[in-house]
Amino acid sequence: MENRFLIVVDMQNDFVGGSLGSEAAQAITLNVLKKVAHFPGKVIFTQDTHGSDYLETQEGRCLPVEHCIKGTPGWRLIPGLEKLQQEHHWPVIQKPCFGSWKLAEELRQINQARPIQSIELIGLCTDICVVSNALLLKAALPEVEIRVDSRCCAGVTPESHQAALDTMKSCQIIVE
Repeated sequence: MENRFLIVVDMQNDFVGGSLGSEAAQAITLNVLKKVAHFPGKVIFTQDTHGSDYLETQEGRCLPVEHCIKGTPGWRLIPGLEKLQQEHHWPVIQKPCFGSWKLAEELRQINQARPIQSIELIGLCTDICVVSNALLLKAALPEVEIRVDSRCCAGVTPESHQAALDTMKSCQIIVE
């Protein structure tokens, strides 16, 4: 039996229709829901997580738009994914910044116990959190196949989305 993982990056209300939402994020939602519902492996969600002091942080000073404040409706996964996550008891890893060391470390430990065939990433935003996590996972697990499904990702702009995909390709991440 294969040991495959799907990482669903930051598919939260604030990034889809909330304070940092976009038409591009809304456009991928159905693709994401289908992929998660039919994925033949293990699913892990990441959740961008900030505190009420967000605007006082470095990220908050660079991007002064409050989003994904823990406990708010915008912080939650979009409803269809939240339902799937709860039904299957799939893990959610809260992360305070773009990439998650915790995610990489957990997958590294799993790989040591039982080799992982592939890790696929989908979600938001291609050019910030998806690329950060993909590169972090590639560094932590250089012999594991890392994939990104571009049909299930959206960036801040179409140009930055494509630039992130090109960067990942350059780093031997398989982009579909």
